[in-house]
Amino acid sequence: MVADEKYGSNPALLDAVRAGDADAESALVENNAGLVLSVAARFADRGYDREELVSVGRIGLLKAIRTFDPARGCRFSTYAVPLIFGEIRRFLRDDGPIKVSREKKRLAAALSAERERAAEAGEDVRLSELARRVGVTPEEAADALDAVSPVRSLSEYAYGDGEGPTLGETLSDDSENEKAFDKIAIALAVEKLPALGRKIVLLRYYRDLSQQKVADLLGLTQVKVSREEKRAIERLRQELS
Repeated sequence: MVADEKYGSNPALLDAVRAGDADAESALVENNAGLVLSVAARFADRGYDREELVSVGRIGLLKAIRTFDPARGCRFSTYAVPLIFGEIRRFLRDDGPIKVSREKKRLAAALSAERERAAEAGEDVRLSELARRVGVTPEEAADALDAVSPVRSLSEYAYGDGEGPTLGETLSDDSENEKAFDKIAIALAVEKLPALGRKIVLLRYYRDLSQQKVADLLGLTQVKVSREEKRAIERLRQELS
């Protein structure tokens, strides 16, 4: 019998797990396979096989299943994301320096070369302009440069002058970590939106464009953009509630 037919949604499965039903745990892992895949996909270009990352992510999912408390007042998926994310990050860290794809290395090299040319010409160009010159998005440029940046130890001085706090001492507190995990959950929810709704949300809330500017870019009316934006926001609320 299919897991959903026997137990229903995540809350019912979690209740069954707390009651000692081993089959329910397996069913819960199966029901949330897409969540693990979504998180693992964010690391797929680090030189590791996706299935390997998914297997590691499942460990984080199992930890979430066994420690989730409904009294936290959040959805199971929202609670599970940081545990899955953390398990994969821990695997990458313990396995050695994060691997970077050849394509990302080539892009980073092109961006660095363009930056040097601009500096020699006396130009102070922003990342968005560097990205435009090499034909990629600012997000792709930032990701490539970040991927090839050297790994730093938490015991290093934060400002490189041999004084002051170390990197470890400047890490964010728990509340800031929670905000970061919330952003991950939101990003995963945005990915589930229809294509048009996703574009509008990204342009409105990630690039801070007005509804009229979004309408002009997408060839739509401002009224259409407003209607689709409301629809997308409502879907996000349902996904994250």
